[in-house]
Amino acid sequence: MAYYFEEPSHTFGEYLLVPGYSSADCIPTNVKLNTPVVRYNKKAGEKCPLTMNIPMVSAVMQAVSNDKLAIALAKEGGISFIYGSQTIENQAAMIARVKQYKAGFVTSDSNIRPDQTIAELEALVESTGHSTVAVTEDGTPNGKLMGIITDRDYRSNKTTSNEKVSKYMTPLAKLIKAEVGISLEEANNLIWENKVNQLPILDKDGKLQYLVFRKDAASHEEHPNELLDSQKRYIVGAGINTRDYMERVPALLDAGVDVLCLDSSEGFSEWQRRALHDIHEKWPNAKVGAGNVVDAEGFNFLAEAGADFIKIGIGGGSICITREQKGIGRGQATATIEVAKARDAYYEKTGIYIPICSDGGIVHDYHITLALAMGSDFVMLGRYFARFDESPTNKLIVNGNYVKEYWGEGSNRARNWQRYDLGGAKKMAFEEGVDSYVPYAGSLHDNVSMTISKVTHTMCNCGALSIPELQEKAKITLVSAASISEGSAHDVIVRNTSIRAE
Repeated sequence: MAYYFEEPSHTFGEYLLVPGYSSADCIPTNVKLNTPVVRYNKKAGEKCPLTMNIPMVSAVMQAVSNDKLAIALAKEGGISFIYGSQTIENQAAMIARVKQYKAGFVTSDSNIRPDQTIAELEALVESTGHSTVAVTEDGTPNGKLMGIITDRDYRSNKTTSNEKVSKYMTPLAKLIKAEVGISLEEANNLIWENKVNQLPILDKDGKLQYLVFRKDAASHEEHPNELLDSQKRYIVGAGINTRDYMERVPALLDAGVDVLCLDSSEGFSEWQRRALHDIHEKWPNAKVGAGNVVDAEGFNFLAEAGADFIKIGIGGGSICITREQKGIGRGQATATIEVAKARDAYYEKTGIYIPICSDGGIVHDYHITLALAMGSDFVMLGRYFARFDESPTNKLIVNGNYVKEYWGEGSNRARNWQRYDLGGAKKMAFEEGVDSYVPYAGSLHDNVSMTISKVTHTMCNCGALSIPELQEKAKITLVSAASISEGSAHDVIVRNTSIRAE
């Protein structure tokens, strides 16, 4: 006979946090949101080898996670999992671009030879959008530096298009420059002392390695939570599948990826167990998350299989129609609560702490705090990040409003059959996601800052200054439909604040 769960499953929207005692120390600036990302022997006093400064990661989706968003999110302290439904070469190149960014040390992607023409320079500037171009002997990013040319060095309407770049560039002898090994702080000091906008970083042979820009110094100060590896490079993740992982994983590791995630709609499978075994056997230092699961049995299966973190959630995403198509899934809150209990039991039994990630079901910012209070170590977000400038999709005007495109990996547009693979034909059997729009929301930095502010304020209301303390102290109540209605503006006519009296 089929197994029946005694209690109905619930979503985050059916719960509220009840305030706890807030001491004088419970102020948002004192809240620390550091959280572990991968398994470690906590009882033995081992430190987690990979942590985040905020509990937010971006979903493994074409419409969400590319290299641009990965850099932006790492600046805020989170991790982006660059989508795997692309060629191995393209995904590895995205990872490499993130790692090469190096938190202020930028690999030059606008380069030209001194013997090329102003017309060629203008074409390059138009294609890249960059006003500063490195002039190297062979026109490559790491060629011998000959000079720098910017839009201040020539005037399009006054310069003959066939004249050489060498005539207008600032030659190497007149440039302020530095050698590889200089710290970012030292580089920024040189920039300010010499009143220049950029500082070339050269190796001992005079070959260009990086550029440091004046504007990036301010950016560095603006992002105190930026997430860096031991070499001061941004941390980045990548999604993989259970089909080509033996070819994809080494390419991603060579590119510098920090953590991997098996991207699947259902993680309680032999395919994931095999993938985890093979990857850890071949590359024992690789960190690989797995999922998705919605109960204790699924968690224990992946824990024993060697998953470094475990994702929770089936069918709860805003563009996911898995529940509608297959009748498979579970309310995200209930799934998170049960898996968190299984994680804690596994820890008590083994001493190994395996972080869990709630993936899906986040509609409002406060749902993040609820997910954390219910035991999640971090959350994975798709729709949330798809709205921002840094996501890879087009910004459009629909019905007079700015929107961004957003589609599921199970949609006909993405056709990411590997994510829904059950070992059969290499194709999508039917859709499990939709193609949609989301309201455009501006920059990632502004929105993440606002969300984190809401999370930290709520934690203070609960008397907690860290995520573990929140999980220990939180008081959570199931609410009625009437309570939910009562919690929003009601029995009033809301003023249109965009209308001002003259």
